[in-house]
Amino acid sequence: MQRIVCDERSNWPETAAKVGFAFHTLDGERYWDERAYYGFTLTQIERDFEAATAELEEMCRELVARAIGDERMMRALRIPVRYWNFITASWKRGDPSLYGRFDLSYDGSGPAKLLEYNADTPTAVFETAVFQWMWLEEAMARQIVPRTADQYNSLHEHLIAGWKAIGQGRHLHFAGMIDNAEDAGTLAYLADTAQQAGLSITTLAMDGIGRKPDGAFVDLQDRSIEVAFKLYPWEWMMREPFGASLPGAATQWVEPPWKAILSNKAILPLLWAMFPRHPNLLPAYFDDDPHAAKLGRSYVRKPIYSREGANVQLIVDGAEVDTDDGPYGSEGHVRQAIAALPEFDGNYPVFGSWIAHGVPCGLSVREDASPITKNTSRFLPHAIID
Repeated sequence: MQRIVCDERSNWPETAAKVGFAFHTLDGERYWDERAYYGFTLTQIERDFEAATAELEEMCRELVARAIGDERMMRALRIPVRYWNFITASWKRGDPSLYGRFDLSYDGSGPAKLLEYNADTPTAVFETAVFQWMWLEEAMARQIVPRTADQYNSLHEHLIAGWKAIGQGRHLHFAGMIDNAEDAGTLAYLADTAQQAGLSITTLAMDGIGRKPDGAFVDLQDRSIEVAFKLYPWEWMMREPFGASLPGAATQWVEPPWKAILSNKAILPLLWAMFPRHPNLLPAYFDDDPHAAKLGRSYVRKPIYSREGANVQLIVDGAEVDTDDGPYGSEGHVRQAIAALPEFDGNYPVFGSWIAHGVPCGLSVREDASPITKNTSRFLPHAIID
């Protein structure tokens, strides 16, 4: 694995704007960064990302199958009791998942280690599936990468296949916080993949979802919402005033309710308990578990519910050496062993390994000047060069 410095395209912001990548720069700082790229061998991709992702997904599904029958696990996940039957029914029906992203630590030589699973509302999907592929094509033409280069990236095709299986000709609704540029861009791209799958779509804000007296969900035109993709976390959905209507409504949600089990960091100690010493897992414990002392005085402390690195603490020799502020932590914390991220000239990459329609199919690279990946971390492209 290499981090290779290269020249950026002089017109990349204009190119990004033309294809709808409106959030390439956030708060005046570049989010998309093509001043370098990460180069991998095909063996590294197939063995350390693709195969590991398939195995992690299988383990996560086994965790769900166990959790729905285990009150202790459901309580550890901090899922409200009133939604347990809702989640269980979703799993037993086999409600389909569209996609997810495993965030991994990887140094190019050893097994990739799971840092967390973005199982419910992963973003960075457009820049992974589309814009870094466009970069690769132009990089080959500009001789930035070898003409024989490739990219671990069939995410776009598998999203379309996933929508065909999920939609089955029905009308889809896409809901989220459309006043947020990144969320709006992600929704627009996913809606486009659904249209490419031959489906009709409606996009609306979360507060544009209405309810009938019987609890059924409808859009602003009073049209029943049969299938809905929500870029809105399940833990937030359950706290909303409409949350009480979720179990009784006929709407099929994407991601499905059973993903609420996988979309928080409590799965980290639960997976470690189920699969101790697995090469793709890091030792992890609940904060109040006496066994957490096994980690010693150096570990990462994470809120059970947290996004974009918020409220994550890096503890080394008993002292906090890095953290990122945020509103999370009231539900509790977990401790995870430190997986030292590789460092390239002061840059620390985290690798997002994607799964869509049940198939491992893509890689994204987020880079930060800190070992904690945050909302301000930059996205760099990658290529298979050997």
